[in-house]
Amino acid sequence: MGIELLIGNELGTKAYLPAVEEGIEWTTERKGAPGKLSFKVLWDDVLDFSEGSAVRMKENGEEVFFGFVFKQQRSKEQLISVTAYDQLRYLKNKDTIVYENKTADQFLRMLAADYGLNTGVLENTGYIIESRVEENASLFDMVQNALDLTLTNTGEMFVLYDDFGKLALRHLSSMAVGSPGAYLMVDEETCETFDYVSSIDDNTFNKVKLTYDNEETGFREVYIAQDSGNINRWGILQYFDTLKKGENGQAKVDALLKLYNKKTRNLKLTNVLGDNRVRAGSMIVVNLDLGDMKLRNFMLVESCRHTYKESMHWMDLTLRGGEFVG
Repeated sequence: MGIELLIGNELGTKAYLPAVEEGIEWTTERKGAPGKLSFKVLWDDVLDFSEGSAVRMKENGEEVFFGFVFKQQRSKEQLISVTAYDQLRYLKNKDTIVYENKTADQFLRMLAADYGLNTGVLENTGYIIESRVEENASLFDMVQNALDLTLTNTGEMFVLYDDFGKLALRHLSSMAVGSPGAYLMVDEETCETFDYVSSIDDNTFNKVKLTYDNEETGFREVYIAQDSGNINRWGILQYFDTLKKGENGQAKVDALLKLYNKKTRNLKLTNVLGDNRVRAGSMIVVNLDLGDMKLRNFMLVESCRHTYKESMHWMDLTLRGGEFVG
């Protein structure tokens, strides 16, 4: 395994190739957390870095992680335990922001410009948010709210991640690992163990009811969408909310019913053969006999932990699907 891990000095004028102890970990979450690289380096008289120093990691020339040192812990054995985060860490900043008539990708581009963040591919999310007040909230929450509004009004999911030093925002359909006819697939031979849960207890609704108090007419508008078949199977599981001015009530109830009117399926895989293309937000094909069903379908990676050790590269994955709930 050809791991190359470089650390810059405080001024960014030098880069060091330190002696890294085996057991590097790279973890990503689909929502609300930056990518994290954890590793240990052997201290010597030459190595000179500090909090804020840039960290770059490649495996066999393949770009894996670019971020910055946020924490270091030293021991008497001359080992330094380092925690580095990618650019998403700066979305933990809090602020109060008011914006109008922007899509989620436009809003993200605005935040990136305000906070000096680098952007890469930001796909058009399509749904225009008429007006939004974000008060004393983290930038992470602001962006997620914009993406959630897009999801609940259109049924379209987008994934935010850091692509080796550039913010990326892509539609779920762009997140499949591989290409048609050669998608990455996980089966019994490529993972050690799995834990599978199916449920209608969490984020499953077969009836959606939305109301809007129309000040111009003085009447309350009510929008309902439901699935009688699943109501007979599971009883009434109702989602209720109020609409804001400018929202299309019928389109939103239809989108919400399509999104939530299904079982949730969660799958945890341990010690899967590693592939650096896989991160939280990726779509991979899973081919497993889960007991109540034989699964051969795309699943969404909710969280991913890569472990690099000796000549081994493993992944622990938490997956959701083939029914997705934001």
